[in-house]
Amino acid sequence: MKPTMRTTWNFHSAGQIIFGRNAAAQIGDVASSLKAQRAFLVTDRTLVSAGLAAPLRTMLETKGIRVAVFDGGEAEPSIRVALACYDAALQTRPDLLVGLGGGSNMDLAKIVAVLLTHGGHPRDYVGEGNVPGPILPVIAVPTTAGTGSEVSGASVLTDEERQLKVGVLSNYLRPTIALVDPLLTISCPQKVTADSGIDALTHAIEAISAVDNAEFPLPSGEFSMYQGRHPLGECLAEKAIQLITRHLAEAVHNGQELYPREAMHLGSLLAGLAFSNIGVALVHALEYPVGGAVHCSHGCGNGLLLPYVMEFNKPARLETMAHLAEVMGVRIAAHTVEAAADAAIQAVRDLRRQIGIPDRLREIGVRESQLSSFAQAAFGIKRMLRVNPRQATIEDLEGILRAAY
Repeated sequence: MKPTMRTTWNFHSAGQIIFGRNAAAQIGDVASSLKAQRAFLVTDRTLVSAGLAAPLRTMLETKGIRVAVFDGGEAEPSIRVALACYDAALQTRPDLLVGLGGGSNMDLAKIVAVLLTHGGHPRDYVGEGNVPGPILPVIAVPTTAGTGSEVSGASVLTDEERQLKVGVLSNYLRPTIALVDPLLTISCPQKVTADSGIDALTHAIEAISAVDNAEFPLPSGEFSMYQGRHPLGECLAEKAIQLITRHLAEAVHNGQELYPREAMHLGSLLAGLAFSNIGVALVHALEYPVGGAVHCSHGCGNGLLLPYVMEFNKPARLETMAHLAEVMGVRIAAHTVEAAADAAIQAVRDLRRQIGIPDRLREIGVRESQLSSFAQAAFGIKRMLRVNPRQATIEDLEGILRAAY
């Protein structure tokens, strides 16, 4: 694949990344280095019951840090839950937030850090660049390999009134420290492993096939955290795709084996670094209204839609997708660029089937009568559509949804 040389791009991440077995054991030391005195741990009841929250609390308290725990986290967190978490945090006035769990819990910690610092309501910050300044420090401790929230500048919430997922995006939301410990993923259930893993693959594929940085269609005067494809992001996305496609199925079906878990945790991290700078595109734009309406997991919705969007984007990214076949280790019957691209898309379909991701929107409760409104809602998410390498009309979006139905 030809190298992509661009104009001017930049790169953001968490303030510090600590990766490896037992990385979470450093939480007391890193919290002390931040001069924390009162920590607010955001998690959920499942992780509390699994015994993952108590050791972190103990390690923080051993360093003299008072800890309050919010265990009301939920999958695809609603604005209602974000406000409940904020109300609980107000009782203790923390100077440090800790997000323990999947992207949902880490995203809750981020938005609560925004509210504790700047006040207001979560809707005040929806969109890009609406957080006015730095927020309270956040330590992110992921227990799934998927969202990349431990390094991203996004907090995704479900607006139940509008039946739509909404995003708060700002580089101020990137965690101060990411503690990425593969040992914490061993207890991750099979379905969550599958959904979060295919989510990470979606991040990496959307990043590596995004519009080029030099051609990124950002209107004059507008701000975007996303900036299109650039060399560093491509490098990270490619390695993520290699790790995820070769280890996800094993992580799903042999979850007690540490090596595939470790490979997936690294792949998810690299994908998070890639997409949170390059951007996500059409898959995510379509999943937001779908997931908001039928309440499927974000990863499941993305994984279902991914090969259909790859098919749509193939004319604009033929060489990239052909290269992905090599990255994935796919054997190609006919050695042409077209055949290699088709093989890469088929490999994603095969992987999706192996890990139990549905193939059709009707399987997750979508009605055919909803497709037109989903396309219209997706067409309004310009910050994602502009990242896509092929411009899409409302008719194109509805066509993709009908193909997936």
